[in-house]
Amino acid sequence: MSVQHRKKSNRSNEYRKLKREQALKELEVLEARCQDLSLDSECESFLELPLSLLTQQGLQQANYIEMTEIQRKAIPIALRGRDILGAAKTGSGKTLAFLIPLIESLYRKSWSQLDGLGALVIAPTRELAVQIFEVLRKVGRKHSLSAGLVIGGKDVDVEQERINRMNILICTPGRLLQHMDQTVNFNCDNIQVLVLDEADRILDLGFEKTVNAIIENLPKERQTLLFSATQTKSVKDLARLSLQDPEYVSIIEGSEHSTPPNLSQHYLVCELPQKLNILFSFIKSHLQTKALVFLSSCKQVRFVFETFCKLHPGVPLLHLHGKQKQTKRLEIFDKFSSMKNAYLFATDIAARGLDFPAVNWVIQVDAPENAETYIHRVGRTARYEASGHALLFLLTSEEQGMKAALDKKKVPIDKIRVKSSKTISIQKQLQSLCFKDPEIKYLGQKAFVSYMRSVYLQSDKFIFNVDKLPAEDFAASLGLPGTPKIKFVKKSQSKNVTRQKPKEVLGYSTSDEDEGNSVKNPKMNNGLSDFGGQEKEGKETKPRTKLDKMFNRKNMSVFTDHYKKLVDQEAESDEELITLKRADHELPDELKQPGRDPLSKRKLMKATSKKFAIKNAPKSKRLIFDDDGNVILLFIIITLCIFNLLISIII
Repeated sequence: MSVQHRKKSNRSNEYRKLKREQALKELEVLEARCQDLSLDSECESFLELPLSLLTQQGLQQANYIEMTEIQRKAIPIALRGRDILGAAKTGSGKTLAFLIPLIESLYRKSWSQLDGLGALVIAPTRELAVQIFEVLRKVGRKHSLSAGLVIGGKDVDVEQERINRMNILICTPGRLLQHMDQTVNFNCDNIQVLVLDEADRILDLGFEKTVNAIIENLPKERQTLLFSATQTKSVKDLARLSLQDPEYVSIIEGSEHSTPPNLSQHYLVCELPQKLNILFSFIKSHLQTKALVFLSSCKQVRFVFETFCKLHPGVPLLHLHGKQKQTKRLEIFDKFSSMKNAYLFATDIAARGLDFPAVNWVIQVDAPENAETYIHRVGRTARYEASGHALLFLLTSEEQGMKAALDKKKVPIDKIRVKSSKTISIQKQLQSLCFKDPEIKYLGQKAFVSYMRSVYLQSDKFIFNVDKLPAEDFAASLGLPGTPKIKFVKKSQSKNVTRQKPKEVLGYSTSDEDEGNSVKNPKMNNGLSDFGGQEKEGKETKPRTKLDKMFNRKNMSVFTDHYKKLVDQEAESDEELITLKRADHELPDELKQPGRDPLSKRKLMKATSKKFAIKNAPKSKRLIFDDDGNVILLFIIITLCIFNLLISIII
């Protein structure tokens, strides 16, 4: 090696050494500035915060300049490494309030790929996780940290190959726990920051077991940030998460209302059969609008979407629910975000955290389960400094209880009246659609059952009373020719039961295809069977699934192909089973048999059919004729032959 080349190499090494020393000094200064931050910092812009140059550049390129109220209160505390319980109105900028401290924490610790996973962000829905990931990409684009999105609906094998190389993971609880159990060498022993977005939803009973299992795999020495629009202060929840002296940051308690001040909120009272008429009338009179319409179940969303599309209201319609594939959901999310005028029918999957640009109206056709869900739903409009409108449909039986719950949560809402002269009735059109299209009829039946079941399962019985619902009128408003009967089956019951074990049901009604496995229910209230019911003695319970019953129904084969289509489009398992009401028929005296129940119409038709007659006809006998044309039965000839044979042997 020449002398000149050796000198260049030495200068290069000295330069790298100086650069490392300078970077370490900058990190020390940055850490000291963060620790010196006041908990009551009065910073107004991101430039005033002690953030790294790379983060500042990412914020500027993403056009984040001024901080919102929750960001001004939460970011300085989080930069000091404190645990936070954050409660802020929807659309107030909570995402940046936890992403910026997360990035800065790993940056100040010189985190690299060799250090493994350093931060976890857990969101309750896939759409919210995708949205958080997109914001992280914008803000952290200048950093060398690696980030991954781990949600259901994607290829697990691809995620397993890359997950061990990630420094930051944005995930949903179920998929994260799946990787903890199945992915080789995946561990969270070195986690520095844990973030729970929409923490009240993640910590409730629906995710309790999953979250407990996740927490057991995380180190206790970490920073934990919890954010939501309606935050929990439960001592039990805080103990589960191992929070250490958390700082409670709220911009709700000090404010007059729980919802944004630029949100106009109203509710109307109507009868259940009038809901779709009012909704369709609203759409026809607000064509230049971007609105989000909430319904209580996936089946209702599909029915309303399919029927309204056929009625051609004059505005684009979309639908979003949990039974759709992940790629389809993301496609609809992006499509609705980019549209100027459209209506999106959705379940509560779209109620939390999602930021749809420029939504003018949030319409809640079905009442939310509680005031917290209402706050999350209306938060899809009037975000940041924009204005918005919210409209809530309430039944007469729901008005008093829901209004009291909203008043308790400081939600300002006014009552309006609907002009009957401007309401368009679509009942006849729906009846025509159900008559012409068996699939629409099938969807209507499922929508009816799912709505009644959702009301039945609500915990607040003061607001939701299924006995007060006009079931027959509601079924007619959906265009159905009859009111479906409903069987509410316990979730713990297995679909395939043993022959010896009787079915444990809350309500069980008789249907012909059960072949004696069901019992008669003498009382029916609005199409709902009463509690209780025992199996007939001496009958053997046959383990049959609901799918078997559907395909074994002889006179309902028209639904078979349509049912297959529905299964292909939505991989859903139904908790309930529907059968149509049938009128009782008096049989002639000659068909009545003593000691037996009268035959149903279906069994009567089956018993008098040609196929049944041929199948059960007496077997034919072989006839032999003598010389005079008289019939000689075969068994007589055989007997005579045997008799003659015996006589010959004896002789």
